[in-house]
Amino acid sequence: MTGSEMFKFKNWAVVGDVLNEGKFACSIAKKLERKNYNVFKVNPRSDDPRVYKSLKDIKEKIDVIDLVISPSIGIEVVKEACALGIDKIFIQPGAGSREIKDYCKEKGVKVYEGCVLVEL
Repeated sequence: MTGSEMFKFKNWAVVGDVLNEGKFACSIAKKLERKNYNVFKVNPRSDDPRVYKSLKDIKEKIDVIDLVISPSIGIEVVKEACALGIDKIFIQPGAGSREIKDYCKEKGVKVYEGCVLVEL
């Protein structure tokens, strides 16, 4: 699946440091929102009420997960996504790993590695 194909889906969960203005996750979430995507901000380490701690806390259907988090945490997010039936993962530079890609391949999850800020 290509990045442009993923951009056809409107419900995105951005996983990373989504409230920190100096981080890419925050910039990505804002850009998606400006382009009229439904964005759900996820950070497993955050206690901020504006951010979901996990994907299972989101009641709406998620089409695509954008990983902007270290691969060691990202693999757990990917496993949770698979358990929830989410089958599209957009991996930002530095967020991917062989383990994540192999797991996605094994589970039939569509993966695209790229940069939302450049491609959208």
